[in-house]
Parts: sequence; structure tokens; C-alpha cells
Amino acid sequence: MCGIAGEFRFDGGAAQVGAVLAMAQVLEPRGPDGWGVVGHGPLALAHQRLQIIDLTETGAQPMVDAELGLTAVFNGCIYNYPELREELGREGYRFFSTSDTEVIIKSFHRWGQRCVEHFKGMFAFAIADRATGRLTLARDRLGIKPLYVAPVSGALRFASSLPALLAPGGVDTSIDTTALHHYMSFHAVVPAPRTILAGVRKLPPAVVRTVEPDGSSSDWTYWEPEFVRGRTEHSESEWAEIALESLRTAVRRRMVADVPVGVLLSGGIDSSIVVALLAEEGQKDLKTFSIGFESEGGQSGDEFDYSDLVAKTYGTDHTRIEVPKSETDEALPGAVAAMSEPMTSHDVVAFYLLSREVSKSIKVVQSGQGADEVLGGYDWYPPIAEVGREGAVDAYHRSFFDRPSPEIADLVAPEYLVAGDPSLDLVREHFARRGADEAVDAALRLDTTVMLVDDPVKRVDNMTMAWGLEARVPFLDHDFVDTMGACPPAYKMADGGKGVLKAAARGVLPDEIIDRKKGYFPVPAIRQLSGPVLERVTAALTDPAAKRRGLFRADAVATMLDDPNSGRTNLGANALWQVALLEMWLQAHEID
Repeated sequence: MCGIAGEFRFDGGAAQVGAVLAMAQVLEPRGPDGWGVVGHGPLALAHQRLQIIDLTETGAQPMVDAELGLTAVFNGCIYNYPELREELGREGYRFFSTSDTEVIIKSFHRWGQRCVEHFKGMFAFAIADRATGRLTLARDRLGIKPLYVAPVSGALRFASSLPALLAPGGVDTSIDTTALHHYMSFHAVVPAPRTILAGVRKLPPAVVRTVEPDGSSSDWTYWEPEFVRGRTEHSESEWAEIALESLRTAVRRRMVADVPVGVLLSGGIDSSIVVALLAEEGQKDLKTFSIGFESEGGQSGDEFDYSDLVAKTYGTDHTRIEVPKSETDEALPGAVAAMSEPMTSHDVVAFYLLSREVSKSIKVVQSGQGADEVLGGYDWYPPIAEVGREGAVDAYHRSFFDRPSPEIADLVAPEYLVAGDPSLDLVREHFARRGADEAVDAALRLDTTVMLVDDPVKRVDNMTMAWGLEARVPFLDHDFVDTMGACPPAYKMADGGKGVLKAAARGVLPDEIIDRKKGYFPVPAIRQLSGPVLERVTAALTDPAAKRRGLFRADAVATMLDDPNSGRTNLGANALWQVALLEMWLQAHEID
């Protein structure tokens, strides 16, 4: 897990190494163990290293394979790299390191862009080919690892975070009004390739982009999950067995590392079953970590009873991290600065503080993100099942959108509004695609490939990597996603949601964990704005920069500030927080 950056010029000039180094400096928290840069002709590449596999200098990047004429920078982990290394060795390839980066290089030489079909893992990489002069960019199937791109005068720049791209200047930082509509409507999710800034785009998940020396490019989407029934029908109990075995494989894959692997343990079924399966694999002295916050406004701030039970059951080396309200207040600016894009989920601060503490003792953790999207854990799936195909889009819109499109005009200044409803159009288009048997299948596919990528997964990546911590997500193993795509939605929605996982967990986890009420990372100080957090919100929205930008209607902002906790989105989130977070993020990154 690392940070990568680069510049590829098309105007005949030499790449600006200084610009690439400026981007790398912003990425240093993602890879604090070392750095490297290469520049030759139109291309410059930089890398910030977090040492996980091949801890020696032979694993350093940018990695140059002079014999093959390839240079690569890579962020992520290829879990099946030992098997690929053996296969490539049998075909005559010689290795000078024990890293997965070199396996990517050799795989690219052997299979070209189709090398990605051989990888089981999370990745974003760039490979420069000396013979053709081409640059190849690629991102993993479920977008676990980020890759942002920005056209600048005569060149293309890319980096692991959006703020890194801003460091050298020259990027169009005007607001993308369609992205703003998504942010205000589609639960703050801005689907790829857009970002909130008009001049920055993100490479979509499961895409390989080939960039020619003249700047032209082509994209290949190499994977699309299907949520359709297979030829063989299985009972509910058989699906539970299939889910457990597939998840076992996913957890086992994510044990590969030259350093210890721990678990972020919330005490919910998702992270708890990861702990159970790691214990089953014989992982010794497994480190687990849980976080809790001071209560606020009558809301509890921790779920330690459950995480303690799991830790005791499996004998883990468990750490409880208890955060007072004052520390939440102080951490907020750091969490906002660590966001590659504005993210409104209140548990951003929880992951930020948890990652800070965990990184003091370990470099790699497994986490439970993705189970709700893949296995039907959210409460908007049953209403979609009830109405079927005809009413599915409307049901999804009512259940998931923060507000209908006409209400955006009550908050957003007229000059930033767009015609129509691009968020609803996006949902309609997704639901109309082939490859989803039932309406709920279409919703699960949309949430897995869009919402999950640009909310929970991005959140975990940003907050863990802010402290040089690698997070691995077994529920987003693409084989697991493919396997469970064929599971009937009724089995997923059973038992209050994630029924197939709960059935799989019987006899593996204590019943108290399986039967508990669905939890989350509670951060009461943000759900109920008060004290220093409210002061920061007020300061951001009344700052001269906010007034110059004029994103939001002054009367709407004044009304929300007068009564900061009454305005709620359709999903119950604090409407003032959503508005303020965007301004806080823009100001944190000095975007005028």
C-alpha cells in the first residue's frame, strides 16, 4: 500500500519532475517508509512506499525492469502474487525481488493489459513501456485503490489522491455542477469518473486506460459483476455454506504479508466473522482494535460490549480506544484534510482516529466493509423487492436519496444548479442494464459498483492511509462478489438483512453477535452538532471564501445555522453538516 504519482507529456517537452515530487510530498502519509522518483523524457513517476511485501530495497519503486523495458509504480497488494510468480518463472521469467510489484511488471509483459484478469487483489498502477512510448493506467475491479487524473497544459497528471494533483498547480478547480448535484442528492456519492472539481477525474473501477504518446487514450472495462441466477439452484442452507467457504478463501488470501495483519473490530457481524475465520486459520496473537466515543445528545458512542465478546471468544490481543469529545473536535480538521473528496459520513472521524492509534503498532488490517452492499444489509432493499421492476427506481429514490432534485434549489445558488436530474438518470440507466435478474439485484449491483466505491471504500482508504495503514476488505474479494451475485435476494434480505451471512455465521460466531441490532461507527458529536464542532461548521460557512464562492443560498445557510440540528436529509443525516463539510473540504485544500 503506497502512494503513486506521475506526469506524461504530449507536447514534446520533458516531464516536470518538480511537479511530480510536489504531488509525492502530499502522498507521503500513504507511504512513510521511503520514496523514489524517475524522470526520463516525457514521463516522470514517483512513489511513496509503505513496506508490506519485500521489505528490502529490491522492492522499492518506481521499479525499473531494464531487461523488459518497463517501469512501474503500484499502490495496493496482489494477493496471489506467489502463485503468479511461480507460473511466470516456469515460462522463463527471472526475478530480482520478492515483491508483488515485479510480478505486475512481468505479468504485463506476458499478457499485456489482460494481466489484470490474472490478479486477485486491490491495485492502482501505472506502467510505462519504453518500446511503444505508451503509459498504461489500471484500477482494481471494485475500486478499492484510488487513481485520480487531471489534464494540464500539454500533459496528463495522475496520483493516488485528488489533493496531490492540486499541489503543482495548473488544474481547473472550478466546481463540477453535475457532481455537486450528485453530492446534494445521491447521498453525497459522486460516481466515477467525476469529482467535485471540473478539472479532476478518477479512473473508474475495473478499467485499464492506455495513453498514447500523442495524448489520445482508450479504455477497457475488464470486469462487470452479474447478479443473476446460475444454472444450479441451491437451498438457503447451501447458500450459507457457499458464502462461508468463499469468505474463508477471501480472508485467507488477505493474510499474505511480510508483516503482521490485524483486524478493525467493530463488534458487528461483518468484522467479527473476519476475526473468527482468521482464528480458524490459526493466526496467532491476532491484534484487534475497537473505538468508542463519548456519548452526546442521548446517543451512545461505543459498542464495546460486542467487540469485547468477540475478542474474548477468540483470544485476540485486543485494544479498546476510547475517545473523549474534545479529541473528536480536535481531529476534525485532520480528517477533512485527509479526504480525497468531500465525504459526509460521520464515521470518517472514527476511522481517522482509529487508524491513528492502530498504525502505532501494526501496518496491515482486515476490515468488514462491503458486506451490506454485497449481501443485502440495508433497509432500502425490502421496499424495492415489494414493488418489483416497475416501481424499483422510485423506491430506490425514496429510500436512498438525500433529497429530491427540486429541493436542491432551496439550498444551492442558482448559478450552480443543473437542468434535469442527473442522479435519478444515473439510477434509471443502471436499473435498465442487463445482468440483474430482479429489481433488488439491480440495486445491489448499483450499490456494490458505485455507492460502495465512492463512499465506504473510499472513506476507509483515505482515513487508514492518512496514517500509513493498509486496510484489506475480504467482502470485496471479486470472486466472493461474483459467487454471491448468484444468490437469490430473498436469502440476502432474510432475518432483517444479510440473512445468508447470519446463517453462515451460526456455529462460527456467538449468537449474541449474529442476533444483535445492526450497528455503525457512532460519532455523536457530529450527528448532533454542538460546541467546537458547531463552531467549525459556522466558521466555514461564514468564511469570506465561502461568501466569495457563493455555492449555497445565504438565506438557507442562515436558517440552518439558527437551528443546526433540526434540518435532516431523507436518510436522517444532518443537512447542515452536509453543506458545511463541502465548504470545509474546499477551504482545507485552499480551493478558491
